[in-house]
Amino acid sequence: MLMTAESKNESGMLAAECAGNDIRIFIEGDTLFDAMLSDFSSARRRVWLESYIFADDAIGREFLKVLTDCSRRGLDVRVRVDALGSKFGFSGGSAHCLKAAGVKFVWCHPWQWRKPWLFHRRNHRKLAVVDDQIAYLGGFNITALNSRRISGDARWRDTHFRLSGPLVDDARRAFESFARGDLKWQRGGNRDGMELLTNHGRACRFRLRCHLKDRFNAARKRLWLTTPYFVPDSGTQRDLCRAASKGVDVRVLVPGKSDVPFVQWAARAAYSTLLASGIRIFEYQPRVLHAKTLIVDDDWSTVGTANFDYRSLFINYELNLAAECHALNATLATIFESDLNESLEVRQRPCSRRLPSARVGDLIGWSERQWP
Repeated sequence: MLMTAESKNESGMLAAECAGNDIRIFIEGDTLFDAMLSDFSSARRRVWLESYIFADDAIGREFLKVLTDCSRRGLDVRVRVDALGSKFGFSGGSAHCLKAAGVKFVWCHPWQWRKPWLFHRRNHRKLAVVDDQIAYLGGFNITALNSRRISGDARWRDTHFRLSGPLVDDARRAFESFARGDLKWQRGGNRDGMELLTNHGRACRFRLRCHLKDRFNAARKRLWLTTPYFVPDSGTQRDLCRAASKGVDVRVLVPGKSDVPFVQWAARAAYSTLLASGIRIFEYQPRVLHAKTLIVDDDWSTVGTANFDYRSLFINYELNLAAECHALNATLATIFESDLNESLEVRQRPCSRRLPSARVGDLIGWSERQWP
């Protein structure tokens, strides 16, 4: 039987080297948080952090202490938190404590009566930059929901990475560009097959969506997707079905337990069409699955903050690492296969045999797919 990723590395961390960049992949929140806090504490110049959800719970308080300590040591500490994602988890008192310690704290896209349309577009990125040496990026939010120490076996399953090497400079630029309102930042070209992708661009309006379309069309062997919210637009669905019809091994791994039920209803509304085209769908059983990874053939992969849904591809602000790197691809494939061992494969379910209530739920979910 295939060994799980945890059995291969009890700490919940794996590693890969790509084009001079050291990548450490985290699948356990406690291991990730310990690494981040250690790197923050050792910083000498700057600690920049943005997170969609920053909860001032037991985990968040550890970050608050280290961030304020760094600022009092004279470091350039900046914290950017999404005003909707953290609305009910991060108090005004915590924000005040950070500001009082000299931290440059910003609520991203708070409600504005003069610009109400901005509230619909959320900053879903999770990025940290330490000095000019280290960057963190992925799906983990800063919350005790991701901690085995606190939440036990119910902790969320996610994927994040720590990056050191030439690409850290691009992470720093991505953070700075967003702060000055350059929401379509892109480096221009990649670094030996490594690239940080925002989902809005200049040459292509929806940059991440365009990038994925190209990869789907070029796939020849496999296309393995892990996403917590699977509500693709019709064009993306066609691309997936077309790849499967050409003989590509297309597998989609989604949560069997979701924190947003109507999004799960929307995902299941598309199952029949996808299954009929030869796509295999698996639902992860043990806990909430929040990881966002994609593996294409043996050499290309992406991991980051973008879900495979309408909001991430067209509305929210996201940031992903895309890499032409066999080592990273193989490591993510090992994790994917391990997760499949804890998943149930979805079989074709004729609509006529489904309960009317289930079909109504599908329609409601699909109609609401563009909303937070």
